[in-house]
Amino acid sequence: MYLNIGKDFFINSGEIVGVFDLDKTTVYKVNRFYLSKMEKRGKIISITENIPKSFVVCSSKEESKVYLSGLLPSTIYKRSVNGQKTGEVN
Repeated sequence: MYLNIGKDFFINSGEIVGVFDLDKTTVYKVNRFYLSKMEKRGKIISITENIPKSFVVCSSKEESKVYLSGLLPSTIYKRSVNGQKTGEVN
């Protein structure tokens, strides 16, 4: 199943490691370090023109990526649950 995480951008839901609230998680040094490291490696992809509200960590056999989304984590979660119920691409 593919999941819309904002602005007509879809990712494979099987590759999602986690969806995190940007404001709540960046208060911790370890999370800021992780995001900084991923940014230096060029692994952060922003899919919003506004201030991001969440980040989605994805991992496949080839690589890991972080997507910055303008959607709240709760919205992304609801889209994933609704997609599982209907079997549709959200």
